Amino acid sequence: MKSYQIKDVKKFMSKFLGGDAFDCFLLAEAAIATYNTFIIDGHMVREFFTGDVNDEGVLPPYEFSQWKDMRPLCFDLIKGKRTPVNFKFVLHYKPELIEKILSENNAQISLHDIKAFVLNIKYDGSMLTCITATAFHTFLPDKTPDKLWDDYMTHFLDILEMPYET
Repeated sequence: MKSYQIKDVKKFMSKFLGGDAFDCFLLAEAAIATYNTFIIDGHMVREFFTGDVNDEGVLPPYEFSQWKDMRPLCFDLIKGKRTPVNFKFVLHYKPELIEKILSENNAQISLHDIKAFVLNIKYDGSMLTCITATAFHTFLPDKTPDKLWDDYMTHFLDILEMPYET
């Protein structure tokens, strides 16, 4: 687990809400406090996609909504002249991309052992923090996935030219 305090909140939010830089993530949950508090449960409701006369039998590919699909909704809730009171986003890296990180680094861990590479984004009204986490299906004494995820997120923020402190 690694914590990144983002130095330029406006630049981060521009990339997070205004571009596709974070489209490699799924939205597990969001809480946005503006004039109301909006809570979004990112779990896909599979029943919504079945049993309709227009049902094409196509189910969503992931357990959670893709960030690229939820980004416009979240942007609409946050945009305006006033800064949000606070917000929290819990994002999961897409499973096929987790597998790519593991294989590129010759990790001896199976994707089936890892539930998620998580990125928590929290804003408290003045400070924006990104915190990495790794969720496992079972206990693993090997901390390689944690280190790979932390290293990847450091590289990710560096590529975005995002100033931060750890």
